[in-house]
Parts: sequence; C-alpha cells; structure tokens
Amino acid sequence: MKRRDFIKAASVAAPVISLFPADLSAITRNTLPGNIEKRSLGQTGNMLSVIGFGGIVVMNASPGEASALVTLAIDSGINYFDVAPSYGDAEIKLGPALEPYRKNVFLACKTTKRIKDEARAELEQSLQHLRTDHFDLYQLHAVTTIEEVKTIFGHNGAIEAFKEARKEGKIRNIGFSAHSVEAAMALMDGFDFDTILFPVNFATWYAGNFGPQVLARAKEKNMGILALKAMAKGPWPQGADKSKYPKCWYEPLSEKDDALMGLRFTLSHPVTAAIPPGEAELFKLALSLTGRLHPLDESEIKAIKEKGLKTKPLFSYKG
Repeated sequence: MKRRDFIKAASVAAPVISLFPADLSAITRNTLPGNIEKRSLGQTGNMLSVIGFGGIVVMNASPGEASALVTLAIDSGINYFDVAPSYGDAEIKLGPALEPYRKNVFLACKTTKRIKDEARAELEQSLQHLRTDHFDLYQLHAVTTIEEVKTIFGHNGAIEAFKEARKEGKIRNIGFSAHSVEAAMALMDGFDFDTILFPVNFATWYAGNFGPQVLARAKEKNMGILALKAMAKGPWPQGADKSKYPKCWYEPLSEKDDALMGLRFTLSHPVTAAIPPGEAELFKLALSLTGRLHPLDESEIKAIKEKGLKTKPLFSYKG
C-alpha cells in the first residue's frame, strides 16, 4: 500500500479508537487502591505510572529543589521520568536528584540530532549528565517534517546510532516524539519503534483531527503510547500574561477540574502515561489528581467533545 493510501485508510479507521468507553483491553492495568495506576508500555515488559515526570520541571531549579521534586514524585508512586538536552540544565539537575532511585525507575531521554555521529555524541553526554549507564528508552525528539524523517533513515542517519547503542546495552527501547501527523506516520512506516510520545489532547483530537489516525496506527503496531499535552488548553490568547508559567509555550489547564478532565480524556485512550506541563506547580496539580484518573463516562465524553470542538487546538491535521 502506498503511504498516501495508507494514511487515507488510517483516517477512515480512526473513529474506532475514539469510541468510548475506550478499549483499554490491550493494556495491562495495575489499579491497587491507594496507589497510582500503572499501565503496561507496549511490548517492552515495563509497567509505568500513568503520570510521568517531565524533566523540564527541574530546569533552573536549585539542587535542593530538584531533589525535593524528585523525592515527591517517587513518594507519589511515579516511576517514569523523561528528559532531554534541550531542556536547559534539566539533565544536570535531574541526574544527581534521581541517582538514589535510578534502579527503580524507567528513565527516558531524547535527542533532536538527526545525523548518526551527532546523535551518538548527544546520547553519551546525556548518559553522563544523568549518571547512568543506560536509558530504558531513547527517543528521536520532536520530529516534525518528512525531510527530517528522510535524514533519520538515510545514510549515516540517527537511527543507525540508536540501533548500535541498543546492541551495546546503552538503550533498551527505541522511540520517538513527533509534532506532526505526517512525520509520525512516516516514522512508524519506516522502523519498528517500541514507543511513541505524541500530543493526545481533547481539543487537538476533536477540533484539530490531530491524533486519532496516529494512535490507530500505533495501536495496530502494538507500540507503547505515551502522551503529551493532556493538560493543554490551547494557544496563549493574544496579550495573555505568561509570566506565571514561563515554561509553557501554550496555555495550560491550571484549574483542578479542567486539568482532571484533560488527563482523564487522554488516559481514556490506550495511552500508558501522560506527562504534565513543565511547571512544578502544574506537576504537583497532576499528582493531586492521581486517585481520580478513571476513564470518562458517556455524559463526560459528550461534554468534553463539545468543549473540545469550541476550543482552538494547538495542532491540526487536514489530511
């Protein structure tokens, strides 16, 4: 099947995955009372907390602040941590703070490098910063264009560095994050990735047609699905005061009921975990909701769909 025909077919199939109650039958769920829910991650054999710790939370934090935030996460049952070199000094701050807990957590890292040697160099630097000898998951970061995909899969492309590092035991699983439907579909067509990290958000889903076709394809391939932007409201309104959330390039869902509904929408899909925005306050808000993250019921689905259709989405897909 030609790629354009596949995308068309996936778009037709997409509504199946958007039906509620969501089909979570392919995911193993550990829902012991009093503990944060953990879900299986594709075929990796790992069980992750449904809320992840985005490393940008500790960017610009003092060592003491970073340690306190990591300890709070661990004490709350979080075992999934994700970071990247592009998050300022986050790796440098997260490494020492996470070191006492490293053997008991799932640590993911990413690279924006698309060339083999550059990706390998950044991997080695990140291993040093995070004070570890391996990453449980290493990902291509924020792939957006088909040109990037061609470079990644081409001669001396970054995927070669990933495969070599996995053979050496420095990477246990290979994944990617993407900010476009086109890039995500092309990446999944070109390689058997273990995971995808992608925006799964009520407004982009309903108003932007952005997500259904990607999740359908990832589910078809039995990939682990990790989610971004569950707590995003939409683009910042013109003239909005962004000073309270300087790490958010979008307007977050900062009220408890709104954030809860956003997280529950995302986790009502076959998603293993959602990463909250990079502000410590918003991460703590997500932690306060972990006992209430059950799938949406029919009336809630109708309400969030109506809300989503009236909200300007961060991302849209017109294919």
